[in-house]
Amino acid sequence: MRPNNASSVEELQVAGRFESLRRILLSSQYADHLEKPLAYWAVPSDRRLPLAFLGRTLDDLLNKPFAELSSTPGIGQKKIHSLVKLLSRAANTDPSELPVDLDLTPTDGKSSSAAGYPLGGGPNGFDPSTVSEVVWARWRTTVVERGLGREALGRFAPTLKNMTRVIWNAPLETYTSATLAEIRTMKTHGEKRVRAILEVFYSIHCLVAEMGHQEHLVVRIAPRLIDEVETWIGRALQTPGVPGTAEIAERFVHPLLAQVRLDATRQIAKLAEYRLGINEPATSVRQVARALGLTRARVYQLLNEINDIMSVRWPLGRHQVYELREKLRTEIAQTENPPDLTQFFAAVELFYPGNRRGAAGPLEPAAELVELQRCQMTLHDSGRNSV
Repeated sequence: MRPNNASSVEELQVAGRFESLRRILLSSQYADHLEKPLAYWAVPSDRRLPLAFLGRTLDDLLNKPFAELSSTPGIGQKKIHSLVKLLSRAANTDPSELPVDLDLTPTDGKSSSAAGYPLGGGPNGFDPSTVSEVVWARWRTTVVERGLGREALGRFAPTLKNMTRVIWNAPLETYTSATLAEIRTMKTHGEKRVRAILEVFYSIHCLVAEMGHQEHLVVRIAPRLIDEVETWIGRALQTPGVPGTAEIAERFVHPLLAQVRLDATRQIAKLAEYRLGINEPATSVRQVARALGLTRARVYQLLNEINDIMSVRWPLGRHQVYELREKLRTEIAQTENPPDLTQFFAAVELFYPGNRRGAAGPLEPAAELVELQRCQMTLHDSGRNSV
């Protein structure tokens, strides 16, 4: 009899908790909550969810007697406990923080909510198992309000290794109008892909949700390593003269190589090191193929992946890098004993090749390398003739 008595007491406690939450949620200040389905407050880590109730709105559920809900087929004591837990989450969601239906027109940049941080101990504090529809809606709102909808998903990913290539260039706005449930029903959107999408939105929200607004200022979001290179290129374009070999390696070659190491496999990173001559003299495609045990066709495929990474991480990189290349080519022709820029020109060809690399044969010598050699030969001949 004792188990039955204990069970009866527990049932009374659950029923009392339900009635208490019912009174709170049916008050006028929670009116916006009532049109949301119960699933809005569920997270992936929840267990024993009352599936029969998830698609029903709070208004529908709260206007049913507790006895009727508890007698629903397939709803036992544990699922009633889950129902009460979800209602408690709803009651603890401040009405002022409940995201409204998204307007896909960017606003003046003022965020409607600074909340929306899931609890977790993963990289950057991200834990996909704690992301509910409420939290996801806040992240979507942040992206829309900040006018980031047309940015590529892969541009803001912590690493491209964990993101399927086919969505690297997908605009963020592809997902800003979809609920989590809708995304999970999209074709080919399994948990790994959904996690990668959520992590990008989470990173953006953490960075900009609490930022203030100034009419005369704007904040640009970019991968950290890319920002370092862009800043250096901007200064190099404004500074007369040719940067030294060590400076170019430190401020241009190595940060971009670090980005490749972050986003690509170890094999691709090793290929980049071979081509740039990082730890040994730069090697040809044929030599790299032998060293890595690959066909030349496969090496060209991997080289193209490096360009794909740069294209999504730094869309304007080709223009900026080529502008710097032209400046250096011009100044080399006017400089006596210019520094050796072989690695710089090799890096330009590696990260932003002039033509898409194929398997038909080895690459033609990069135009900039030919020009560099011509300029150096001209300077050498001029010096010899003047003696």
